[in-house]
Amino acid sequence: MAIEAGRLLFAAECRFIFATQRLDDLPPPGLPEVAFAGRSNVGKSSLINALTGRNALARTSSTPGRTKQLNFFDLGGRLCLVDMPGYGYAQAAKEVKEDWQELMFTYLRARPTLRRVILLLDARIEVKESDLAVMGLLDRAAVIYEVVLTKADSVKPTALRAKIAEVQKLARKHAAALTEVRTTSSETGFGIPELRGDLEALAEPVS
Repeated sequence: MAIEAGRLLFAAECRFIFATQRLDDLPPPGLPEVAFAGRSNVGKSSLINALTGRNALARTSSTPGRTKQLNFFDLGGRLCLVDMPGYGYAQAAKEVKEDWQELMFTYLRARPTLRRVILLLDARIEVKESDLAVMGLLDRAAVIYEVVLTKADSVKPTALRAKIAEVQKLARKHAAALTEVRTTSSETGFGIPELRGDLEALAEPVS
């Protein structure tokens, strides 16, 4: 039932509505919001496109650190998807990293309509220090977050099972993290229906 409800939600129109780099320019709180966070090039935009079944709703790039602002998308008048700037880009200036932390922490802590953060981790590589720092930031902001592994199609089954177990163990150490870890592939669609079901539970009820 959850998967079917998620399919129906994400079959609805999803449209870009707002972008900002400044907290004083955020749109007024309205729909429940789900924000997508992750290291630069972890596949945030690709995942949003896969969830919504659109090829270019969220802009994808092979250049890390391309997204520099909060991008808001209205999904069927029931849920707002927020594409956050990537973090941990090695070549980013120190001031940019500090600006990201200040902007994101203030948004996470102060946004009354924020229901959940989807924290993306690359299934192919080890968890980075920047990932751990952001998990700590989410704990301090007291925002519930769900860890989602991306690019699972590039990992062999045995290694993927080990990765899931590792991340589940890590999530249990963080107060704001859900213990269930979703595994996805934007290329094959693996795990996308289940994640849609998770997000539908956070949306406004069907009128």
